[in-house]
Amino acid sequence: MAAKSNQVSRVMQEQLGLKRGDVVCVFMPNCAEFVWTWLGIAKLGGVSALINSNLRYKPLLHCIQVAKAKAIVYSEQLSDALEEIRSQIPEDLKLFQLYGQCKPGVIDLAAEMEKHPPEYPIVTEALHYKDTLLYIYTSGTTGMPKAAVLPNSKYLLVVVATVHMLGLKSSDRMYNSLPLYHTAGGVVGTGAALIDGIPSVLRAKFSASNYWTDCIKYECTVAQYIGEMCRYLLAQPPRATDAQHRVRIMVGNGMRPAIWQQIVDRFKVPQINEIYGATEGNANIINVDNTVGAVGFLPKLVPTRLHPIALVRADEQGALLRGPDGYCIRCQPNEPGMFIGLIAQGNASREYYGYVDKSDSNKKRVCDVFRKGDAAFVSGDILVADELGYLFFRDRTGDTYKWKGENVATAEVEDAMDPVLGRKACVVYGVSIPQTEGRAGMAAIADPTRSLDLRRLALDLDDSLPSYARPLFLRIMNDIEITGTFKLKKLHYQKEGFDPDVIKEPLY
Repeated sequence: MAAKSNQVSRVMQEQLGLKRGDVVCVFMPNCAEFVWTWLGIAKLGGVSALINSNLRYKPLLHCIQVAKAKAIVYSEQLSDALEEIRSQIPEDLKLFQLYGQCKPGVIDLAAEMEKHPPEYPIVTEALHYKDTLLYIYTSGTTGMPKAAVLPNSKYLLVVVATVHMLGLKSSDRMYNSLPLYHTAGGVVGTGAALIDGIPSVLRAKFSASNYWTDCIKYECTVAQYIGEMCRYLLAQPPRATDAQHRVRIMVGNGMRPAIWQQIVDRFKVPQINEIYGATEGNANIINVDNTVGAVGFLPKLVPTRLHPIALVRADEQGALLRGPDGYCIRCQPNEPGMFIGLIAQGNASREYYGYVDKSDSNKKRVCDVFRKGDAAFVSGDILVADELGYLFFRDRTGDTYKWKGENVATAEVEDAMDPVLGRKACVVYGVSIPQTEGRAGMAAIADPTRSLDLRRLALDLDDSLPSYARPLFLRIMNDIEITGTFKLKKLHYQKEGFDPDVIKEPLY
C-alpha cells in the first residue's frame, strides 16, 4: 500500500504538478487500488473527490464539475462511463486509466507508476491536519449529489473514535463490503486498517448470500453494514452456517428497529453498534451498549448546556422554532425534535466544514441558537430522546408529513409494515390530494410475485397504527430503486403520486 501510493504521488507530481489543495476525482469500484490512489494524492496535499461508481451521464458529469478537478483517475471497468461524457468534460481535465487498453489522450496510470521508485515523494509544501483530504458525495436521494468536505482532522477523529469506542484490537479483522466512496466503508472501514493496523477484508460488492460465508472464511470478528443490507441478510434462506462465524460486533448505520432483534437472534451477534451522523456535519453519536433501536446516548448526569449536541423544536418543514427570548427551544424527553450540533471553530470534533458549495453549507447552519453569536449545524433529521437519554431516529425532514392535523413519521410507518411484508422493500411518503389539507400516506411496496396479503396488512396496520398514520394508497411494484449506499429512494414515487395515468403497476 505504501509503495503503490508513493508511486501514484510521483506520477501526479510529474504529470500534473499536483500540489496542496488540488483536486483529483477517483472513480473506481471497491478495490485496493482505490485506497492507494487517494492515499498517494493525499501525500502531496491533494484532495480526492470520491465518485460513486454507479453514476452515469448527467450525475457523473455533475460530480466531476462540482469538484473543479485537475484530473480523474478511473478503472478499466468504468472507461465506457467516462467515454459517454468525455465530450462534455473540460479539455484540460487529464484522464488516468488504471489497467486495460487506454483510448487516445488517456494516460496509462499503471504504466506510468512502473517508471517511478516506490519511495516517499519529495514534498516541499507544509501540509496541515486541517487540510482537506477527501470530498465525499451525498447519496443523491433528493437530487444531485453534493460534495461534502472531509479534512485530515475529521478523518483521524472519526476513525480513532470509532475504533476506541468499540474496543477494537489489532487481533480483530473487519469485514467491509460497503462502497469505498462513502464514509462508512471508505473512512471507517479502511481507516481502521490505515491508522490502527486492524486488518480489513474488502469485498468488491455486497452480497447477501456470501456475507456470512465470507466472515467465516476470512475469520472476521467485526462486520460493517449500512441501510437496507440487514434486511437483505434476513431475506436469505436460513442456513446451518448462519451462526458459525466469529463476528462479535456489527457496526454501521440505518438498521431498522423492527429487524434489530431478529439480526441478533438469528445470526447470534453479541454486539450491535449503530452509528448516527452526517459526513458534512459536526455531530456524530453511537450506540455502545446494545440498546435496541438507539442511535446514541446523551448522559443525563452531564449538564445540558455542556452537550455539544441537542434536540430542538422544529415545524413540519424543518424550520427551528424559537421562544419569546428569540432562542431555540430544547425538547423534553420523548418529544421529537431536530438534531443539531453546536459549532466550535478550532475544535476538530465540533467544527463545521459543510460542502464544497458554500451556499449549500449555509443552508444547514443556523445562528443565535441558545445565546447571541453561537451557531449550529442543522442535520435535517428528527430524533427523540427518552427519559434516560437514549436517542432514537424518527424521520428525515421532508419525509414527515401532516394528515388530519397530526404529524406522521414515515420511518415509523415503514417499521410497522415490516412484520407483514416479510422482508419486502417498502417506502412511505405523503401525497397531496386536491382540495384537501395536509398530505395523505402512500406506501410503495416491492412485491414482484404479487404474493402480499393485503387483508392481513390492513388488519395489522389497524392494530399497530392510529388511523391518521395508516397509508391511504398502496402501490405494488416489481422493485424499489436503491442508492449505492443502500438507501431506498422515494422522491420520484412521491412526485408521481397516485395518478393511474402515470402509474402502470397495481394501485390501491
